[in-house]
Amino acid sequence: MKFMITWQMKPGRLHEALELFSAIPAEVLTQEPGPAIRLIGRWHDLVRGKGVVICESDDAAAVSQWCLTWNTMLDFEIGIVHDDAETQAIGRARRQAG
Repeated sequence: MKFMITWQMKPGRLHEALELFSAIPAEVLTQEPGPAIRLIGRWHDLVRGKGVVICESDDAAAVSQWCLTWNTMLDFEIGIVHDDAETQAIGRARRQAG
């Protein structure tokens, strides 16, 4: 499954989180989510203190655990997302079933 995780910085925590995040070596960032999660990409809107992550995992608990490592500084929303091909397949299956 692919997950879209949106995050919002908790009030007053931006500089602390940025300092912590920027200290993580680049080669470690790709491994930071853990072995059960494949990081597809992260985008940060620092001015507004929010961002989005797209990742893939068969383990929803691992995704939750990863978010919990940052939840003292960030609030999260997690949803399941589909690419174009997956969305078309879902649409075709619904059409055939209905």
